[in-house]
Amino acid sequence: MSQQQYPQQPQPGWGGPQQQGYGTPPFQPQPPKKSKAGKIVGFGCLGVVALFVLIGIAAAAGSGNGDSTDTSAKDKAVAAGHTPKSDKAEATPAPKTKTQAEQFEACVAKSGTATEKKAVQHVTKVTGTDKRNDILDSAEVYTDFTGGLMSDNQGDAKLIASAFTSCYESKNGLVSVYGQDGDLIANANY
Repeated sequence: MSQQQYPQQPQPGWGGPQQQGYGTPPFQPQPPKKSKAGKIVGFGCLGVVALFVLIGIAAAAGSGNGDSTDTSAKDKAVAAGHTPKSDKAEATPAPKTKTQAEQFEACVAKSGTATEKKAVQHVTKVTGTDKRNDILDSAEVYTDFTGGLMSDNQGDAKLIASAFTSCYESKNGLVSVYGQDGDLIANANY
């Protein structure tokens, strides 16, 4: 038995003759990797800037004592009621200050509409009007209404919120009107 050998065809790229247009492309090196030092420095500087911004905000919030928009009556009442020591045996008593609810009702009585005056008669308590910083002011008005957002008293609660926005100003304030059961009835920006 004789073995027959078949002629072998050389494969391109394996030492045989190469044809034009075929074959492997020449070796191309990988491009060099970019350095990440720029990102590290950039994020480091961003962190420093953010730190300064936070410190500035904290300083602005902390130095609000000299703010001329502070309408707290308790500080002014103490300053007005303070009398220097004298030969008088009887000191004059400090004038009685109004509560925040009484101040709000007085403002509405002075400049509110007839429907707002009627709605404000249901106010029982007001909080958050004594100190304002124009960053995030939040005031609450409590009423003797019942129910929540879908109650029958929602119209009157919106009138109260509207009257509040007429009496008080803030760059970024929110007034919320609550019922006697603590449910939110209405709110408005002031």
